[in-house]
Amino acid sequence: MLMFRRPAIRTLRGWAISVLDEAGAIHECEEHGWKQDRADPHARDRAFDIARRDPPAGVSPEAAAIEIAGVLDSIGDTCPECRPSD
Repeated sequence: MLMFRRPAIRTLRGWAISVLDEAGAIHECEEHGWKQDRADPHARDRAFDIARRDPPAGVSPEAAAIEIAGVLDSIGDTCPECRPSD
């Protein structure tokens, strides 16, 4: 069985961003670095599964899933610095 070690994260929000990135639910604007929602329901489901199965120490699975939802709600699907395409 493969084991992955996640880097140390200092905040619950940072942990949630890491999980969402790992699951492929968000990505980074290559030019500006802003996180963007990929709007992929399967990736979101994977992120929630990870949160419930492997929450950070001292955090309940429910609280971890709530944090994932909160981060998703705060991230848009476009970079605020990129010019809209015509």
